[in-house]
Amino acid sequence: MNFLTIDDLTAAELETVLSRAADYKNGETPKAMADGTLGMIFEKPSTRTRVSFETGATQLGGHAIFLGPDDVHLGHGEPIKDTARAVSRYVDVVMARLFDHADVVELGEYATVPVVNGLTDDAHPCQTLADLLTIRERFGGFDADVAWVGDGNNVCQSLVLGAAMVGLDLTVATPAEYAVDDEVLARAAELGDAPETTTDPEAAADGADVVYTDVWVSMGEESEREAKLDVFEAGGFRLDEELLDDQLVMHCLPAHRGEEITDAVLESDRAVVWDQAENRLHAQKALLTYLLEG
Repeated sequence: MNFLTIDDLTAAELETVLSRAADYKNGETPKAMADGTLGMIFEKPSTRTRVSFETGATQLGGHAIFLGPDDVHLGHGEPIKDTARAVSRYVDVVMARLFDHADVVELGEYATVPVVNGLTDDAHPCQTLADLLTIRERFGGFDADVAWVGDGNNVCQSLVLGAAMVGLDLTVATPAEYAVDDEVLARAAELGDAPETTTDPEAAADGADVVYTDVWVSMGEESEREAKLDVFEAGGFRLDEELLDDQLVMHCLPAHRGEEITDAVLESDRAVVWDQAENRLHAQKALLTYLLEG
C-alpha cells in the first residue's frame, strides 16, 4: 500500500492512523521498524519533513537514509522506475519529497515497498495527517469550523480531501486565479462534502474556530513571486489583527512573516503551529507502522 494522497486511506483507515498517532504521542512508541530502513528521497529542501521522518524511524527502532538531489539519479541518468525497483531492494519504506506529482506516482507504481508522499506540487498528505491530529486534540474531534485563507496550493488541496473524509466543516478563501483544482473539489464531494469556496477572506474567517494559511509563493514559483504578492495583498489575504478575532491560527511552516501572516499573530497564544509541527512526527510514525503492517 502506498500513501500518495490523503484519500489513499479510507475514512476508517484514517481514523485508525490518527488514533494510533494520539496513542504514540501520549505513550510509548512500538519498535515496529526494528532493524528496518526508511529511504528518504528529496528534490526539495525541508526542515520538518526530514527531521520528523528521520526521528520517527529512529523511535520506531529503525533508521533513515537521506538521499538528496545529488545522491540519486531520479529522473536524470536513470528512469524513475529503475530507481524505484533498485531502492526497494534495500529499504522497507520510501518517502519522497518531489516537485512533480507524477514522479511520486511512478515511484509508487514500480516500488515493491510502500511509498509515502512527503510533498509534491499537488499534494501534502502527511501535513494533513498532522493538521487533522491537531484539530482533533483541540476540539476532541472534528466538530469545528475551519477557514483556509490563502493560496489553493498542495497543502490546501490535501486539507480539502482530509476535511471531507472526517466531516470537518471547511471554507476555502482564495483569489479566483489561485483556487483549488476543480478535480480536487469533485473528489471531496465524492468523499463527503466539498468545502464552501469564496474569494472573500473576511467572509471565510468570520465565525470560524480555526483560520489556516500557508505561504503565498511556494518552492518552484519564484518567477511568479511579485505577481502573486500583488494579488494576495490587494485581496486582503494576510492573517493579521484586522482579519482575525480570537480564532486559533494554523500554518504548516515555514512562514514568510509579514506576507501571509504577521509576526504578532504567529507569536501569539492563538497560534498552534508548533503543535502542528510536532504532530508531523507522531502522525508519520503511526502512518509508517500502518503501512508496514500491509
